[in-house]
Amino acid sequence: MRRTLPRLLLTLVVSGSTGCALIGEEPGAPVLVCRSDADCSNNEVCFVDGCGDPGQDIVVEVTPNPALGLYAQDFPVGRLRADHNLELFNEASLRGTTLRSAPSAPARPYSEPLFVRAVGTSALIPGVARYHEAVVVPDNGKWTMPVAATGQYAVTLLAQDPSVPPQTTQGTVSPGEAVAMQWQLPSANAVVPMQGQVTRHGGAPLDEDLRVEVLDATLAPLSQQRLVSRATGHFSLSLAPEAAHMNTVLVRVSAAGEGSLLPQQTFTVDPRAPLPAPLELGDFGTPVRVSGRVVALDGKPVVGALVSLRGRVSGGGSFQSPVAKTGPEGRFELRSLPSPNEGPLQLVVIPPASSSAGLTVAPAVVARSDTVLSDVVCVNRRVARGRLFQPDGITPAAGVRLSAEPVEAIPGRLLPPNLATETLTDGSGEYVLRLDPALYRLDVVPGENLPRVSRFISMLPGDDSTEQSVPAFGLQRGRTLHGRVALRGREPGVPPGMPFASIRFYRVVNVEGRPASVLLAQSVTDTLGRYTALLPVR
Repeated sequence: MRRTLPRLLLTLVVSGSTGCALIGEEPGAPVLVCRSDADCSNNEVCFVDGCGDPGQDIVVEVTPNPALGLYAQDFPVGRLRADHNLELFNEASLRGTTLRSAPSAPARPYSEPLFVRAVGTSALIPGVARYHEAVVVPDNGKWTMPVAATGQYAVTLLAQDPSVPPQTTQGTVSPGEAVAMQWQLPSANAVVPMQGQVTRHGGAPLDEDLRVEVLDATLAPLSQQRLVSRATGHFSLSLAPEAAHMNTVLVRVSAAGEGSLLPQQTFTVDPRAPLPAPLELGDFGTPVRVSGRVVALDGKPVVGALVSLRGRVSGGGSFQSPVAKTGPEGRFELRSLPSPNEGPLQLVVIPPASSSAGLTVAPAVVARSDTVLSDVVCVNRRVARGRLFQPDGITPAAGVRLSAEPVEAIPGRLLPPNLATETLTDGSGEYVLRLDPALYRLDVVPGENLPRVSRFISMLPGDDSTEQSVPAFGLQRGRTLHGRVALRGREPGVPPGMPFASIRFYRVVNVEGRPASVLLAQSVTDTLGRYTALLPVR
């Protein structure tokens, strides 16, 4: 059953041409499992999720010029043609109206500075993030912020006035659309006040830079983040009015600066009553030096590995140490808090991409004095071996570049960092990758006027000495796509093309039952707004 992309109330203007269409006739019933185009019906190609029409179910993302407030626009494409022009809408934006409640009086426009943060994802391209932030000064309560479209956003307002709690609302923005959103900030007498004090174990002052905030059970903020008085440990917060109807809230205390050697602690309190006592961070100890050596299974030092400690410390707080890097002999030294009485911390080692040693998590007992750990022996990355063919499915594809990017963690494992793991196929089309366990997207960029190809591979935990075989697959034939990117409603005399715009063609797929996206082609327009892209074709 063929998927269809979400329908949107927008128009993609496609300039017709006298050239032939990318696809000439309707394909037959799709084949869901394939290794090459030869496994598919006429006019279909072998995508990551099975055989499909290469001219349909495509989404294009165009990013004109963020510096001018022209952010990405996403469009579903019904059928690509060899000459395919793209006409952009004017900017999409959030159009906010902010009011402030007043006791026994109508709400009035709020005109003080606001920090606006819009966080979301593309509504059409799974996995493509959207993030915008700006400081706005409302004019009679009204303000506008340009954003990318199509995007599904959570928009949060943070007033410069610390007595105003943050507020968040949801919205979806389509190209050329100004989405109206309204916030009514609570009056000063409607917020829930909270005062307290943060101390070390036994009430001793911390004399550290700390920040404090209040969250609900879903970890949504009920207050702004405020600094704790370094001299006294006292703080004062203003909570959203809904906190008055909650039995408990979470007070989170954390270090105000990066690289701090303090734990983060969360306390459960009743917001309707004064805090009965100071919030004690517990007896988490004093920082100590921790040193050690990282070696591979063969005993050789692992050079350039990133090493850190993390976990629960005494007093119940969570801790993350600064990161250290191993030197020529595999040795490292960092600063950490001691281990808790009930168990060790986790030592996380991330070797560089070029190393055969893999991501390793090991227990580490850190004493309340400087500690030298035993050698950390890294597991090996597993070997994934596969083979790549030319579009005919017979001729080996030699000298082709492949890259693997982790996209999802395996349950019980950390998601490996994206280390830009790359390799080239040899003369027989064979390639070898050394990978930590995870789900990876394997991207193939062949050149030679052939389009990109992507596959997903699950690198499973197992015997490090056992290779994992990746099913062989073939490259695809390509068709060159031409077109021009223009801005709708441009001023008279302005050239029709949008220069230096970034264009990306995606296909939306399902990977293990979840939506994902695969980049098919990318291009940049020239000074006249013209682009050329290479997409797969049968």
